[in-house]
Amino acid sequence: MVATVDRLFVHCRQLVTLTEGPATGPRRGEAMRRLGVVEDGAVAVRGGRVVATGPTHQLRGEYRAQAELDLSGFVVLPGFVDCHTHPAFAATREQEFHMRCAGADYMAIAQAGGGILSSMRAVRAASLADLTDAVERHLWGFAAHGTTTIECKSGYGLSLADEEKSLRALQAAAARAPLTTKRTFLGAHEFPPEFRADRDGYVRLLCEQMIPQLAPLADYCDVFAEPGVFDRAQSQRVLAAAKAAGLRLRVHADEIQPMGGAELAVALGAASADHLGRISDLGIERLAASDTVGVLLPGTIFFLGKPHYAPARRMIDAGCAVALATDFNPGSCYTQSMTLIQTIACTQLKMTAEEVITAATINPAFSLQLDAEVGTLHPGKRADLCVLDIPSWQAIGYAFGGNPVAMTVKDGVPIVANVTERDPDWFAERP
Repeated sequence: MVATVDRLFVHCRQLVTLTEGPATGPRRGEAMRRLGVVEDGAVAVRGGRVVATGPTHQLRGEYRAQAELDLSGFVVLPGFVDCHTHPAFAATREQEFHMRCAGADYMAIAQAGGGILSSMRAVRAASLADLTDAVERHLWGFAAHGTTTIECKSGYGLSLADEEKSLRALQAAAARAPLTTKRTFLGAHEFPPEFRADRDGYVRLLCEQMIPQLAPLADYCDVFAEPGVFDRAQSQRVLAAAKAAGLRLRVHADEIQPMGGAELAVALGAASADHLGRISDLGIERLAASDTVGVLLPGTIFFLGKPHYAPARRMIDAGCAVALATDFNPGSCYTQSMTLIQTIACTQLKMTAEEVITAATINPAFSLQLDAEVGTLHPGKRADLCVLDIPSWQAIGYAFGGNPVAMTVKDGVPIVANVTERDPDWFAERP
């Protein structure tokens, strides 16, 4: 008996389903290299969900579709899941980028008015409407690069009123862009000028006022746990207050100097420990024995011109659940391209193409507690697709520069089509 579906995506040159592993949970070690590739593949969709995947001839024999979309020549993956971004900003910081390229260090840039406090001033000056518009533009930029699920942090307001404005802007923008979003409160991103001489006072403000009042607007709380920013004791206080308020935890950990951030994240049951350029051997051991995902952000190290990339090979070989994310932000990584991040992960972190695909789909989905919804193309999950104009799945990492994403599909509906002039009928639907 032939079943009816809303849509069939057919003739994918290669369809990467990630269905060789379980539908939920993180992939570790050798399991990160199991992709489930279907040649001349197809996806059947009903109600925005995957009904089935398989060869085109098979699905056409089993399903009758109200609409059919021919993706001949394209490689199709699950939509990318970007689990670490900072899109709630109101101004870019290209001037300090060129200062840094000319040799200026962080202190010189800060003294010239740059750094996180520059973004703070812009966010504080922006209206809620203007900040919402900026976030919405950023979300659509992610969609154009194949991302369908995203974590979005606040962190450039650094006051109760301006962090609330940032979280409300994230909430309003998410309602206007068709991505699955999670919001993270990052009031502990830096110390604002009014508390530079009273850092413990700002930590008290975070724990006693900001977190309790803003928790209903967020899913997670994050802290920049780093010597010179929030030390271990301050980070633990912030994260404990967030946990008490019902928020799940994420941690900027061991980015610049080792501070046991990964160990702290695991001890507190955090969903993720992010950056990890200076993670310790003990931190790797603790991560591997936990469900805390190590989120690697190689684009930031690349953009800053630093040498200390996270030890991805040792982490994967030890059994850590590893994810990749863009760290999109105005100061240290101004990119929304997950495919560029995958190239850097291949060349600098020595990850394989299979591993970077897994690290951009199911593992970050697990870190956001969305692995039952997205990250693979198992039946029942959201029909989120990233359609790539590349010769094969092995070209992930190999192909870089420009944007190889030809189409982004969210819940079974194309939301972005980066149509080239070669063939404007590529994306024409057929009844």
